[in-house]
Amino acid sequence: MTSQITVDKADKAPEPAPVPAPAKGLRGHPWLTLFAVAIGVMMVALDGTIVAIANPAIQKDLGATFADVQWITNGYFLALAVALITAGKLGDRFGHRQTFLIGVVGFAAASGAIGLSDSIAFVVTFRVLQGLFGALLMPAALGLLRATFPAEKLNMAIGIWGMVIGASTAGGPILGGLLVQHVSWQSVFFINVPVGIIALVLGIVILKDHRAENAPKSFDVVGIALLSAAMFCLVWALIKAPEWGWGAGMTWTFIGASVVSFALFAVWESKVEEPLIPLALFRSVPLSAGVVLMVLMAIAFMGGLFFVTFYLQNVHGMSPVDSGLHLLPLTGMMIIGSPLAGAMITKMGPRIPLAGGMLCTAIAMYGMSTLEAGTGSGLMSIWFALLGLGLAPVMVGATEVIVGNAPMELSGVAGGLQQAAMQIGGSLGTAVLGAVMASKVDSDLPENWADAKLPPLSEAQLDKAAEAVQVGVAPVPPKAPPSVADQITTVAHDTFMSGMGMACLVATGVAVVAVFVAFLTKRGDNAEAGAGVGHI
Repeated sequence: MTSQITVDKADKAPEPAPVPAPAKGLRGHPWLTLFAVAIGVMMVALDGTIVAIANPAIQKDLGATFADVQWITNGYFLALAVALITAGKLGDRFGHRQTFLIGVVGFAAASGAIGLSDSIAFVVTFRVLQGLFGALLMPAALGLLRATFPAEKLNMAIGIWGMVIGASTAGGPILGGLLVQHVSWQSVFFINVPVGIIALVLGIVILKDHRAENAPKSFDVVGIALLSAAMFCLVWALIKAPEWGWGAGMTWTFIGASVVSFALFAVWESKVEEPLIPLALFRSVPLSAGVVLMVLMAIAFMGGLFFVTFYLQNVHGMSPVDSGLHLLPLTGMMIIGSPLAGAMITKMGPRIPLAGGMLCTAIAMYGMSTLEAGTGSGLMSIWFALLGLGLAPVMVGATEVIVGNAPMELSGVAGGLQQAAMQIGGSLGTAVLGAVMASKVDSDLPENWADAKLPPLSEAQLDKAAEAVQVGVAPVPPKAPPSVADQITTVAHDTFMSGMGMACLVATGVAVVAVFVAFLTKRGDNAEAGAGVGHI
């Protein structure tokens, strides 16, 4: 079986890329195109983490419940994950420039509407709209880069693109903390309005529409419905599993519905004339490996990072701004490493950088499993920096493998696959590693509590205490004597650390598996297809 994929003629080698024509003026210039799409992508990546810092202020101001506040984040990610592949197809069908600009306008408008909202229902509704418009932005940005950059420069461009996403994701808590602390929670959303205007103006002036000659002419409505149902049921099950329980009937009902929907989607796609995702795409072992690698990377990264924020804020007692600053080694290494990884992948191909990146990630996650409640900033910084160094080549390389091994007319779908894989991996990592954490805390807390000779707790009190300990909070009663409060805090933090250590060990195992998956990847056979426009 050949790994080169096209939809109609899988056995033909790709046609030689036309020689890039010099760009005239601003429109279509590759590096300016990268700058323009990076501004828009930055908004979407930033909003994935910046809002977490604003949630307590939103809860207090609008009188929301904890479940309501969870939906501020879950609604955004759910909409983003469900719509990404369909949004990529929209770009392939109607043009990535138009799709990107609509996404920018919609995302900025939804952000402004959230800032003006006076009820939690409106906040959640407009967060869902943010996710839908964000889904239009992300694959369109990759499609524009693929169409604009010559193959020899594409990895460098994707490296900078990945750097923007990584820096925005990691920098969200810092910016969010500053805005909430010194302005208001509404400013976290209002900031997207001027950024969106800048991205829109740059997009109108700079971006050039590129459409493949054999771009799809029809729209697979049934395929969209089946895929959306499958993605919704899967992500919904992952979001609700911690509340329902992993053995609960509702959890497995939604997982089963997802499996059935995916199966029906596969059957339908094999029969329809112009499918949403041609199944021939997955005959490419490198492309499939790239998707799997993206999922595994996100499980290890997002799942592990989820506990690190609780560790810094609740165990070490740092403010949101300080905890964000302590993650700067991770952010800094991603900023430095992403363009370097792009250059390295261009010279030697993706396999070694990807495998090396996941090996670094595995070592970093193992190192994080050894952290203790009293670990100093220096040792933490080493593991965070190593994690950033490991993630950089994977963000760049897996993206290039997925997009580069897809035909040009499906670059939007490939970009949607890449982003959907990351969203599903992030949700899966948070859910699965959260379950590992909860299980370890439930197992260790009663014994640790008894060993410290603390006053016995009823079953209900123990369950409530375990919920607090799972996020690093010590369940100290209001009028507890200082000596008892210190003992409870020590027990809570030690138990949290044992749970976080176990979760990080599981993430280490996931990263080790990803090392072997990385060896199945290779440079995109179709990467040359997008090198026909622009001048570097």
